[in-house]
Amino acid sequence: MNLSVPLESASKLGQLWGQLVVTEKELPQMALTDTEIRKAKPKLKTFKMFDRDGLYIEISPKGGKWWRWKYHHGGKENRLSLGVYPEVGLKSARDRCFVLRQKLAEGIDPGVVRKAEKQSLGGGDSFEAIAREWVGKFASTWSASHGDRILIRFEKDVFPWLGRRPIAEIKAADLLAVMRRIASRGALETAHRAIQSCGQVFRYAVATSRADRDPTGDLRGSMPTPKEKHHASITEPRRVGELLRAIDGYEGFFVTKCALRLAPLVFVRPGELRQAVWSEFDFDAAEWRIPGERMKMREQHIVPLSRQAIEILRELEPMTNRPLQGKPDAPRYVFPGGQSRERPMSNNAVLAALRRMGYPKEEMTGHGFRSMASTLLHEKGWNHQAIERQLAHAERNAVSAAYNYAEHLPERRKMMQAWSDYLDKLKLNFNVIPFLKTAT
Repeated sequence: MNLSVPLESASKLGQLWGQLVVTEKELPQMALTDTEIRKAKPKLKTFKMFDRDGLYIEISPKGGKWWRWKYHHGGKENRLSLGVYPEVGLKSARDRCFVLRQKLAEGIDPGVVRKAEKQSLGGGDSFEAIAREWVGKFASTWSASHGDRILIRFEKDVFPWLGRRPIAEIKAADLLAVMRRIASRGALETAHRAIQSCGQVFRYAVATSRADRDPTGDLRGSMPTPKEKHHASITEPRRVGELLRAIDGYEGFFVTKCALRLAPLVFVRPGELRQAVWSEFDFDAAEWRIPGERMKMREQHIVPLSRQAIEILRELEPMTNRPLQGKPDAPRYVFPGGQSRERPMSNNAVLAALRRMGYPKEEMTGHGFRSMASTLLHEKGWNHQAIERQLAHAERNAVSAAYNYAEHLPERRKMMQAWSDYLDKLKLNFNVIPFLKTAT
């Protein structure tokens, strides 16, 4: 039997085979579900979860979830961003993908269309173009989550109405209409934050000669002021003692228990606590130095460690200060998650533990340990400036523009040890006398 194939036919078969051959990453994927996306946790490196038709979601180490669409046009591979999850849900992302695939089927490159749309109605001087430029310029000075929040707020509440308009033509009345639209759904605080961010974009435009003035100043007094929200906290000494005894009796995950025990002794922000790594601690110097990139004010912060704080850390160290198998240089989290030591404990772990102990969110939160310390330390007469520095509340006036992370450090060391001793006495239910600042 002659099995030879004519040269022309063989060539056509080869072309067809080339179209069918795909890499392992391009093999058909099971369609995603909203539950899978919602539960997906960040890893040390950015990774992708594939849906269908070239649609996938990209998850950054900071937890940001970005929709992307991969397509081919003119023999080249291209990608387009389709928004941020959860603001853009799974169904919406698929709908956007479907519209773009229709354009592609008509021989139109969706990427070229998008560029043309961005250049229209103001082009490089449009509000959206300048806002994205401003975010790109300053993103390195913010935490990733802060930058994501600003961009999401713009994409959801501002760009749809003002994004394509030339920034120099936008008036206070235009901004007010957008802010009232946000406030109408009960998000008054979001509206005020949006005004602040818009103001920064306008001032950037003025500085780069693309606008004459910032119209957000004309909106002063045009909207109600949102009620200040305070984190729920326990500050009555007797009840503080009850809380500390409840923490000592906590029977959940040991790492979570240690985080609960340490939280009132250091009163840092919850994110700063759960993302702590062992390399930041110096037991000989009795210090925890938190790097600036993890601080709200982007400045290094020194936390003097009391004897009690060091005891808790030494008790936990054998369990979590161990190199990861095959990853000796990976960060060793002081409080890793229950599923993997490659990630810190979840931001809900301490809150959930407090609930299990019978403390609802209206009564106590992880952030509440800061309010507890601030209230009682001020009541007992400690230096306001020392307390504020220990809370990492950088003063923003011109005189104190340069944040000195070591300011009042000798006094803060005494204060932190006295604070831990005071909490010990509250826990033992002693009749505690005020622990006033002693003379040096």
